[in-house]
Amino acid sequence: MADRHAPDELLSFPCRYEFKVFGSATDDAFSETVYQAVNQIMPVERDALRVRLSSGGKYQSITVLVRLENSAQLTKIYAILRGIEGMLYLL
Repeated sequence: MADRHAPDELLSFPCRYEFKVFGSATDDAFSETVYQAVNQIMPVERDALRVRLSSGGKYQSITVLVRLENSAQLTKIYAILRGIEGMLYLL
């Protein structure tokens, strides 16, 4: 099993970081839900959000680019994204 490292050991803050959240393409509000979730922790511009459909059109991936100031923001954003209903996968 791989060793676990704290975010402070792997990243130099402040830094730019991309969160990728996957969900069903049939949920029209999914991208807005992801945007609002990240926005609860830190302000994010709308153009920091990218939506992409899978080749079969069944899934969508939402990428949110943020500027993190510390590892606490990283941890909080991941925690809130994990709680999104309809979230299938999180990177």
